[in-house]
Amino acid sequence: MDLVFIHGPLAAGKLTIARNVAEGLRYPLFHNHLIVDAVAAVFPFGTEAFVRLREQFWLTTFAEAAALGRPLVFTFAPEPTVPAGFPRRVVDTVEGAGGRVRFVALTVSEAEQERRIVAEDRARYGKLRSVDVLRSLRAGGGAESPPAELTIDTDVLSPEQAGRRIVEALRLTPLSPPYRAF
Repeated sequence: MDLVFIHGPLAAGKLTIARNVAEGLRYPLFHNHLIVDAVAAVFPFGTEAFVRLREQFWLTTFAEAAALGRPLVFTFAPEPTVPAGFPRRVVDTVEGAGGRVRFVALTVSEAEQERRIVAEDRARYGKLRSVDVLRSLRAGGGAESPPAELTIDTDVLSPEQAGRRIVEALRLTPLSPPYRAF
């Protein structure tokens, strides 16, 4: 089981690239906003309950997928509310259940990030769309970034090219039969 863990800053193209990878490999896509939105429906973002439950949902899903041999693609944006050591806990959880984590870092220039942050399609997932807030977050320093087995500059590669690069560089194989949610 491979957990393809795609991470990077806001508006780096994580979800778009993850969709390309997941569709090409026929893997389930477990993107960041699925759990963030579910937990935030009950507990305000950043509260103790939110932080604890978000990580619990992430790690439990990874453990179950690894135990069943079900590969998946996950997106993650490092930010200060994620407790230190999260990447290590992901590796311990997945490897402890017989899987492996394949960390992919996406990069984007500040100019391109600011151009993308206001894109209309970001509204569909309730994503941040303010250049001012983005600049404030960048100035505030960061959160722990996961390691990277592969780094992709999304200023240079299209989402389709980036997806192919991930599949080829990590030598990932399609799921057969393909994953179907229903």
